[in-house]
Amino acid sequence: MSDPVAPRNPAMVAAATALRAQQSRMRVIAENIANAESTALQPGGEPYRRRVPVFQARELDGATGVALTQVRDDPGDFRLEYDPQHPAANAEGYVLRPNVNTLIESMDMREAQRAYEANLNVIETARAMEQRTLDLLKR
Repeated sequence: MSDPVAPRNPAMVAAATALRAQQSRMRVIAENIANAESTALQPGGEPYRRRVPVFQARELDGATGVALTQVRDDPGDFRLEYDPQHPAANAEGYVLRPNVNTLIESMDMREAQRAYEANLNVIETARAMEQRTLDLLKR
C-alpha cells in the first residue's frame, strides 16, 4: 500500500520488485546446487527434482513490477548412474540422480546476480536524479 503523502518513483518501485524477485531466484538456484548430488532415501526412489522460479508482471504503485508467483518442479529426466553398492540403487543397480546441471545453475546464478546489480543501479540513478531535481528547485 502506498503512502498518499509521499509519491513514489515508478522506476524505483519497479526496480525494487525486481530486486526481490532476483533474490528469490538466487535462493531457488542455491537450493538446486545444494541438492545436485542428493539421492533418494530408499532403493528405487526419486531424488531431488530441480526447481524453477516462475515470475509474473504486477502493477504496484503506478508501476509495472515483477513478482515470483511460484516455484515449479522441472519435469526433466533424472540422470541414471550405475552404482550397485549405493543404498538408493534399484534392483538393476542403477541410482537415479537429480536433474540438476550445476553448470546451468551457475550460469543462471550469474545472470540473476547481474540482473540484481542492474536493478540496484536503476535505484541509485533514480535517487540521484531526484536529488538533482531537488537541488535545481532550491535555486
